[in-house]
Amino acid sequence: QTKTGIALLYDEVSENAYDIRLKLTKEVLTIQKQDVVCVSGSDHSANHRTVTLRRQPVGGLGLSIKGGAEHKVPVVISKIFKDQAAEQTGMLFIGDAIIQVNGINVESATHEEVVHLLRNAGDEVTITVQYLREAPSFLKLPIGSPGPSSDHSSGTSSPLFDSGLHLNGNSTNTAPSSPSSPIANEPKYEKRWLDTLSVPLSMARISRYKTGTDKLRSNAFEVLALDGVSTGILQFYTAQESADWLRAMSTNISDLTLQNMKMANKCCSPSDQVIHMGWVNERFEGGDSSQLYKSKFLALKGSSFYIFSTPPVSTLDWVRAEKIYNLCEVLFKIHKLWLADDCWLQANLYLGIHQEFDLEDQRPYCFSVMVGHGKSHYFSVELGSELAVWEKSFQRAIFLEVQRTGSKTYMCSWQGDTLCFTVDFALGFTCFDSKTKNVLWRFKFSQLKGSSDDGKTRVKLLFQNLDTKQIETKELEFQDLTAVLHCIHSFIAAKVASVDPVFIDSQSIARKYMYNN
Repeated sequence: QTKTGIALLYDEVSENAYDIRLKLTKEVLTIQKQDVVCVSGSDHSANHRTVTLRRQPVGGLGLSIKGGAEHKVPVVISKIFKDQAAEQTGMLFIGDAIIQVNGINVESATHEEVVHLLRNAGDEVTITVQYLREAPSFLKLPIGSPGPSSDHSSGTSSPLFDSGLHLNGNSTNTAPSSPSSPIANEPKYEKRWLDTLSVPLSMARISRYKTGTDKLRSNAFEVLALDGVSTGILQFYTAQESADWLRAMSTNISDLTLQNMKMANKCCSPSDQVIHMGWVNERFEGGDSSQLYKSKFLALKGSSFYIFSTPPVSTLDWVRAEKIYNLCEVLFKIHKLWLADDCWLQANLYLGIHQEFDLEDQRPYCFSVMVGHGKSHYFSVELGSELAVWEKSFQRAIFLEVQRTGSKTYMCSWQGDTLCFTVDFALGFTCFDSKTKNVLWRFKFSQLKGSSDDGKTRVKLLFQNLDTKQIETKELEFQDLTAVLHCIHSFIAAKVASVDPVFIDSQSIARKYMYNN
């Protein structure tokens, strides 16, 4: 199914916006611009057309013009009046820039100069025109459907004056002149939407923010292809239009990503499948304490969480990731999402593992992935639905990895002794001597009643003795305490999910709020 519509292409350098037409298919977004093309009678380029107009006693030249050098735009035809001289030629169109009048170049002329020239040019006026493909939107030229007579007024006013040349002007001849009609062997022209840029959507990304910042563009975004080609800033007339196009493009990109995942998974073993992947923006602190964002491509595959600067397109690319983390040792956390009533929801999901974040930025859909040694990555996505998918995907990928792995063992120490600490999906927690392998203690997951740590290397685990019902405290010291705590969390969450999947689903903050609203 193809979606089409009119939008504006915004040029950040000139700060002008141009009318374009968007055509969205499942795999490609095409940008079209209007142009005048020769459809019969001649093969020569329609870039420049020279037309002779015969001024009529009623209606004059039958056109209006806008613009001029004082506005830094050419003088363009802004109206063509039905059944009058300009329309009868079949060769002039709204949006045509006037290049010459009776052989005099007017490309650098002011509005008044061109008006004066046209009004005093006599009964026969020869003009050379070229269609202005990128007419700034402030000219308020009607778009309409292509063709000289079907252009209609947009109903909006422009700050630039329309000079009507449908009045008589200074004619030397009061006798009726023959109409300006096209000659049989002259070329025929039509105004059409022509493809100017096609952006493949496979692995493409969308950005609603000004590059590198958290400043949201109003009713605008850009689409960037895998090879870096950008649509430029696509601007929409209403927030609803912008949201509809954003959702449609995101859906098509997601569907293509799913296809790519299925293809990649055909080459991977059952234990190394891609669960989810997609674009996000990662926040970094700038040298002057400013917040910078860089686009990153994340993937959940097999036992690992990958961070790439560009998507992996071949099997070899997977070893070129910027960062690779074991899924058992990461912790996914939603930070905030934008609710329908315009309130921030600060979502502190996992109590007991504290991480401070500055949440002053303006991006509404944020999550972090905490990793070993107390470090973390802070990400934002464009849509609330994407946040919900990432939450569910991390959950699923971690649970699968826990069940595949079965157990994780970490070296630790206490009071000078080197010990081993094992988290086991079936047995729970076991601590044993690293040399003799003698088991020092063992507890089920359900016996863990609490924990505390010093934020560095040392943790206290509080277990309830099943016989005495008393709390027993076990202190251990780890080289990477954060990874161990994340691993404990992953195993317990996976255990709960295996017993009561409904409970885990009920804890999903993103899905609960996104789908309700």
